[in-house]
Amino acid sequence: MYADVIVDIAHSEVDKIFEYSFESGISKGSRVIVPFGNKVIEGIVMGIKEKSEYPPERIKRIIRAIDDVPVMDEEALSLAEYVCRTCYCTMAQALRQFLPSEMRKGKVRAKNVSVAVLNENADLVELNLSLKKTAVKQKLCLDYLITNKRALLSELNKTFGQSAVKALFDKNAFNLLEEKVVRSPYKELEASGKSVELTPSQKKAVLSVENTDKTVSLIFGVTGSGKTEVYLKLISDVIKNGKTAIMLVPEIALTPQMLRQLRARFKDSAAILHSGLSAGERFDEWWRIKSGEAKIVIGARSAIFAPLSNIGLIIIDEEHDGSYSSESNPRYNTIDVAKFRANYYGAKIVLGSATPSIESFLRCEEGEYNLCRLPERINKKPLPEVEIVDMKKEVRRGNNTPFSAALKEELDSCLKKGNQAIIFLNQRGYSKTVICTECGHVQKCDSCDVALTYHKDEDALLCHYCGAKYKMITNCTECGSPFLRYGGFGTERVVAELNKLFPQAKILRMDRDTTQSKEGHFKILSAFSERKADILVGTQMIAKGHDFPAVTLVGILDADMSLHFSDYRSFERTFQLLTQVAGRSGRASEAGKVVLQTYDPDNYVLNQAIKYDYENFYKTELSIRKATGFPPFTDIVRVLISSKDEENGLAVTKAIYEELKIVFNENRESFRFFGCMKAPIKKIQDKFRYQVLMRVICDRKDILDEIFYKSNKYNGRNASVFLEVNPNNLS
Repeated sequence: MYADVIVDIAHSEVDKIFEYSFESGISKGSRVIVPFGNKVIEGIVMGIKEKSEYPPERIKRIIRAIDDVPVMDEEALSLAEYVCRTCYCTMAQALRQFLPSEMRKGKVRAKNVSVAVLNENADLVELNLSLKKTAVKQKLCLDYLITNKRALLSELNKTFGQSAVKALFDKNAFNLLEEKVVRSPYKELEASGKSVELTPSQKKAVLSVENTDKTVSLIFGVTGSGKTEVYLKLISDVIKNGKTAIMLVPEIALTPQMLRQLRARFKDSAAILHSGLSAGERFDEWWRIKSGEAKIVIGARSAIFAPLSNIGLIIIDEEHDGSYSSESNPRYNTIDVAKFRANYYGAKIVLGSATPSIESFLRCEEGEYNLCRLPERINKKPLPEVEIVDMKKEVRRGNNTPFSAALKEELDSCLKKGNQAIIFLNQRGYSKTVICTECGHVQKCDSCDVALTYHKDEDALLCHYCGAKYKMITNCTECGSPFLRYGGFGTERVVAELNKLFPQAKILRMDRDTTQSKEGHFKILSAFSERKADILVGTQMIAKGHDFPAVTLVGILDADMSLHFSDYRSFERTFQLLTQVAGRSGRASEAGKVVLQTYDPDNYVLNQAIKYDYENFYKTELSIRKATGFPPFTDIVRVLISSKDEENGLAVTKAIYEELKIVFNENRESFRFFGCMKAPIKKIQDKFRYQVLMRVICDRKDILDEIFYKSNKYNGRNASVFLEVNPNNLS
């Protein structure tokens, strides 16, 4: 027998099928160890056949199968081929999405422990009498086993000593068994939540999703409108029908609270998958899902590849969020992957958001998606009042702190009432930049064309792109001047300023720096939820999905920061982010308040955001996109070239540009833009970056394919070349 194998090497030169022979024990979808050149490497069996076109002596043999059962079924293999085809990546890169990375590298396996089980057939009374008086630990250990019947061998050794335990084993007091241990994430997480009576609007949404003939439904509901209860009811109905469900959230920080509710209703049927778990936890959860023990998967973006079969429902909460688009190969869009899986199994997809993406809402208007509305908060309370503060006036009054007078006053009132507040700033660190007041020089990363951020906790300058760390300077590296100032505020500095203003208040900070540990998100959110802190300061990870009943105030600092990014989505993202973070306030009985600080108070995006007027914003934004030829009316196609050698990178870029210019000239009516330039961030991790940027009318897959094949020829040792379609980040 012969197997078609894709080897686990993500290089286009070996992106093809290799044939191997085997006797038995290998199936389609199996992980195998194969000889490859002078190496031994892992691969996935894509197909089995009885005959080969090659002479038997030229075909190498599979060394062995890695697992007892195939790790990928027919649907997973088909999905991998779809990802490879549509994301312009190698098959190996596509296949890697389906397995935990540590499992793929052989760095993790099932955990077994030795268990001591009391030997009921032994004459334990006689054994006890036979022990010498000096064998105190043996007697204690035997008494413990008689009482408990069984115990972990490691615990017995730790408590009674290895020599005493071994002596009892030699006397046949107990037997040793090897048992598998399931490493369950968030074991201390108490299941909470109970079934509630749905409101008429929620019932209507459930019926609409279940009865529509459309695959995709969009639940368009204001913050606090009870979308989660709709999701839980839909999951419950799917499970009752013998099918499985996937629920995705945009941030790892949101998974514990959702897992808590799923465990309350579905017990051990719920599993969790995300990159924040330990290698052992991911391995065991993956196999629980694969074996069918778990019927529901909760996770962030990568959980869309969970090894579930017979899927009946895929939920993507906060569907507008940019985290659902991968920024590394394969550069997939989660909703597109969900559609493939839904079509394969005949499943339903539910997208949920208070601020849907422009593309999704347009598909509702055009009739492709089913639209369900939840226009009111579950408690009938109004959305929080929003006050815009012009920070230019604050500066003119001599206020150089991050907080306006209005926000300070509201914070003081909130804390005196015993309520909680959230302060949102999408910039971590102490200050955005360190600037020389003599020559104006800004400290930049040696490896990246970006300013360094000062982190006071570490007294260091960090690059937020490559992670490089530099000692804090005392003199300007350009002119030697000792006169340096901090430019802008980060979350770390905001906390320091709050501690001066409200020394009695307990303050938590949540950003990438404070959530690096495995359960960093969970611990911070749990402490805030349990009222162990008065103020939570954080970046965008606190803006979505969290439900804190005691929060009555949200302060938004530098609200217009993201308006000025060189990205056609900057207005949309700003509107979404502001609406989402404002929605954290006033979710219980007491009314909420939002103080939004800005240097651009007349901007139409901010003014529509404070009115929660999504549909007018959508109409305005859509008309601008149509007039300027941006998505969803075109596809943005970027060929990104990076090279450690600047001249070589430029030469490769020019060569690709000349080849693609032929495609452009042959299809001018299908292009809205075609150009070649440096990338906005010219250097990252010591690699110089260039791009060929295009806007192509939609549904021209033939043009995209041609662009890929012409540019991919230059992908090699001297330069890395990537094709991105509608990239989430154009920097």
